Amino acid sequence: MNNICLTTKNELCTGCGLCEDVCPAQAISIKRGVENTPTVNLKKCVNCGKCIKICPGIGCDIEFLSKNCFSDGNIKKDYYIGRYLETFVGHSNDNEIRYHSASGGVLSHFLIYLLEKGLINGAVVTKFSSSDAMYPETFIATSKEEILSAKSSKYCPVSLNGITKKILAFEGKVVVVGLPCHIQSLRKRLTFDSKLKEKIVGLFSIYCSSNRNFNAQKFLLDYYKIRREDVTKFAYRDDGCLGNMKVFVSGKEPLLNIPFIDYYGALRSFFKPRRCLSCIDHYGELADINFGDIHIAPYSNDRIGVSSIIVRNSKYRSILMQAVHENVLSIEPIPCDIVNESQKEMLYPKQRKAHALMNMDRLLHRMTPVYDKELKKPYLKDYVSEILCNCQRYVGRHPFLWFVIRILFSHKISKEYKR
Repeated sequence: MNNICLTTKNELCTGCGLCEDVCPAQAISIKRGVENTPTVNLKKCVNCGKCIKICPGIGCDIEFLSKNCFSDGNIKKDYYIGRYLETFVGHSNDNEIRYHSASGGVLSHFLIYLLEKGLINGAVVTKFSSSDAMYPETFIATSKEEILSAKSSKYCPVSLNGITKKILAFEGKVVVVGLPCHIQSLRKRLTFDSKLKEKIVGLFSIYCSSNRNFNAQKFLLDYYKIRREDVTKFAYRDDGCLGNMKVFVSGKEPLLNIPFIDYYGALRSFFKPRRCLSCIDHYGELADINFGDIHIAPYSNDRIGVSSIIVRNSKYRSILMQAVHENVLSIEPIPCDIVNESQKEMLYPKQRKAHALMNMDRLLHRMTPVYDKELKKPYLKDYVSEILCNCQRYVGRHPFLWFVIRILFSHKISKEYKR
């Protein structure tokens, strides 16, 4: 099987959507459902293998690609972070951007800076669609206003299908913002697509412990008795560090305004996509620069917004320092160990749990992703954790069992937030 059917058949699809664009026969289309999944028109398929060649779901030679991409003489290496030049903590110096963007607004403001300095002509970012306030839409932003329309986190499936065709037709250079799986797929494609490589001058990644499928949105709306078609504006996180989930139905005041830390943890693993469970790349080791929260004191005490940053590319380190010199951003170096400690609840067990799931899948003769990185040996508790996680996922896939989630959810959420 020399197409993406190999991935979908073995439940390895990450939903990145990038297989659709690379297909020369236009035989692949991304279907929106509980997750975003590719379908193949086998009558059109020419078995060129390009879709499977760029697929992050089947695995990735992260070590090999990282070594080729980041070979600066000052490069360092950390087991969890991978190859990097320096790690920082900081925030935007624009208080509005800092307060309303994820993690202190460094990513949003850095993209604006790159645009305004003429260092790029566009940035591939994701916003919520104007036709569906809760559905993500990826596009090429060419102005400050467009970049800010995509601010803050999107804890739902995001597919980049269609975007590389737009990049190739775009007049100018772009950077692409995505999750680690998006970045892996793009790095794979850039190894053989010289035209796309001329257009994409940077890959920026957002930290990702795992995603949630669209049933998570459906559960939240059902729980609070809100019709999806009535939602006019939605944010998973707004108003400061971590912030609140805000749902607007009409007017300027949100109908719901719930602390992120309350509702997101309460969803547990019920709506996790299966492929996220075997992902080993938390930061996005193949990105030029990474951005994410920093959950460790004293930074976690900041209520406005602060970000940790991992820089792997010397070009973007220089530009970042230039932005600091011009008072656009405030950042300071921190040891990489602090970045790792700030992510420890998700980061340290991530590869062990992924390894545990792979071991169990192999016993069941299931295909598993292949990486060129040696993984941590799992503990017994990691096997138990993966079994429990899949039990929760079973409940999440069957709405008639959602009463279980409602009971657990109601114990976590304060009564003042219930409608």
